[in-house]
Amino acid sequence: MKTTSSLFPKIETLISSLNTDTISDERKIILQPLIDFIQSKTTNQKEIRINFICTHNSRRSHLTQIWAQTLASYFTIKNLYCYSGGTEATALFPVVVDTLKNTGFKITAISDGTNPVYSIKFSENEHPIIGFSKKLEDAFNPKSAFAAIMTCSQADGGCPFIAGAEKRIPITYEDPKAFDNTPEQAKKYSERSLQIATELYYVFSQINS
Repeated sequence: MKTTSSLFPKIETLISSLNTDTISDERKIILQPLIDFIQSKTTNQKEIRINFICTHNSRRSHLTQIWAQTLASYFTIKNLYCYSGGTEATALFPVVVDTLKNTGFKITAISDGTNPVYSIKFSENEHPIIGFSKKLEDAFNPKSAFAAIMTCSQADGGCPFIAGAEKRIPITYEDPKAFDNTPEQAKKYSERSLQIATELYYVFSQINS
């Protein structure tokens, strides 16, 4: 798989350190439907739309959206567009922003209030990812021909039907929220971000373009 070097250097360095050998065989089985979805679209030269869904669209769904878009660029997967949404809208959690900044992403708040909107850049020359909390049916998200990735078990169980989804794939992660306001908070958010990055690196490394 061809890779590109247009990402910010700190992000490039982190990606080069990811070790997919840490992913269990059981976990690879869970990731396979997403690989199959992306490969099918790539083979047929169709646009790829992926909506990462969690209850509050505040932590895991943003981490997966941002890493997926970044790694798609790294592996030069064309015409891939990542989104995120929740069963309710809250706000992008500030520790997620801090975690990504520490990884090398350049993040700027472009509006404030109770649900700020962020510009999240992984490269000087790529469009920024626009990050804010929204319901999955928000006008910002696709209405059809997308894969719905359920990143938390609560949303997976609470949303038996995702309108417009071509494919529904549960790839759930433990919520780092459990460590909010504890001495381990920063460490646990970083660990979850790295787990997501590693698994999505594996996903995109399997795609033949």
